[in-house]
Amino acid sequence: MRKCLIVANWKLNNNTNTIKKFFHELKKNDHIIINTACHIAIAPSLMYLYLIKKYTINYPNIDLAAQNVDIHLSGAFTGDISAAMLKDIGVRYVIIGHSERKKYHKENNKNIAKKFEILKKTGLTPILCIGENQQEKKNGQTESICATQLETIFKLLGPQAFENAIIAYEPIWAIGTGITDTPENIQATHNFIRNYIAHYNTSIANQTIIQYGGSVNHTNINNLLIQPDIDGVLVGTASLTASTFTKIIKHAQKIKYSSLKINNI
Repeated sequence: MRKCLIVANWKLNNNTNTIKKFFHELKKNDHIIINTACHIAIAPSLMYLYLIKKYTINYPNIDLAAQNVDIHLSGAFTGDISAAMLKDIGVRYVIIGHSERKKYHKENNKNIAKKFEILKKTGLTPILCIGENQQEKKNGQTESICATQLETIFKLLGPQAFENAIIAYEPIWAIGTGITDTPENIQATHNFIRNYIAHYNTSIANQTIIQYGGSVNHTNINNLLIQPDIDGVLVGTASLTASTFTKIIKHAQKIKYSSLKINNI
């Protein structure tokens, strides 16, 4: 059975004081965090990875995640962070292909595929973000856009690349807007993504974790995670405070624990 993965993407937010406050509040809900059936990862700004590592030392189910990585492992690349460096400090997951990186840093599918490749070679787990913009959604291009973004990886690395990798379907028009599609429509897209991978390898498709991201919060998490192909969530704004993030984990725990009991009958 695929695990439920909840990732907090803090983006360019938080500082030493707010992070201290976050974990002080989180500690009040240790019984929820430590005993949850879900896996959790926190992706802070790169400079706070060490601080998050310090605060999560007593949380075996919370992993470190990075928001970005360079395509080079070493060399004269001022300001960049390599996959080897991230692995060295204990990072497990790395977010790549996020629409904000595409928009503000002009990243393209080819560049993202190279990042995917270097992460796999280094032994880190890529969280590959894919999704369509608002106009593409209106034009009925959701599936073709997702397929194109996936196909770049397949062409460079082959179907085995998605073994132990994670896909995050994040419709660009839903990120930070407070707007989400219906759970049924999101499920249909996730099912398309899984079937697309299955054309290459059914076994890998069945074990691939496909998250949803885009204005996820504690009020819509239930309807999202009851869908069979939504395996977790990539959370932005709602992950910045411990109270809202804990509510998401609590709701996810109820859903996934119920699923585990049903599947074990």
